[in-house]
Amino acid sequence: MRIGELAERTGVSERSLRYYEKQGLLTAERTPGGHRQFGEWAVDRVIRIQALYAAGLNSTKIAALLPCMRDADGGPSAQATARLVAELAEERRRIDRLIADLLRSRDVLDEVMELAAQPREAASASASTSASASASAPVSASASVSAR
Repeated sequence: MRIGELAERTGVSERSLRYYEKQGLLTAERTPGGHRQFGEWAVDRVIRIQALYAAGLNSTKIAALLPCMRDADGGPSAQATARLVAELAEERRRIDRLIADLLRSRDVLDEVMELAAQPREAASASASTSASASASAPVSASASVSAR
């Protein structure tokens, strides 16, 4: 299949697919006219690359990891090593730390929003009370002039 079809089937731009090829994440045969030609396997490979990017891995780590994974199901290939498993475990710990940091940030935002909402509610309540009190009180001419 040509690059446009691969892009359409995977939802990944042609530009990204060319980048994946440049980074060694994806390979293509060339037609006599120089066009890229991908096998059916490329669909699974691109989906796998996208999943690894979404997990926070960079292209260097993905390039090291892909030869150790089967394209069809993402399971380990014969090339998977203990070193790779250790690297992935470290990557998972890094992601866990990021998640913990994000959760703390969300908690801080929740506190700030809660505090920011409190004065507004109190101010709104007091403003409506004084507005109804001033609406029922007569206004003298001198108070009206001094207010200007």
